[in-house]
Amino acid sequence: MAEDKTKKQKKESAEEKTRNYHVAKRADGKWQVKFAGGEKAIKLFDTQAEAIAYAKKLAANQEGSISIHKKDGKMRKQKY
Repeated sequence: MAEDKTKKQKKESAEEKTRNYHVAKRADGKWQVKFAGGEKAIKLFDTQAEAIAYAKKLAANQEGSISIHKKDGKMRKQKY
């Protein structure tokens, strides 16, 4: 029992360390890259492609993942 609990805690800890970056369009027309649940954008871009490329670099360096939103805010692709 205690061993199962320890494994579960380690799994949850690893998931918390995984960074999830979101690529989404702002009201001003710029594309932003930000942390999931974050308030401020990490960086702004004119195109979605530029934002995705930047987010890919961040995710690769931080062992994270990317969630990409469409222009209307709906999820386009998750865990890129």
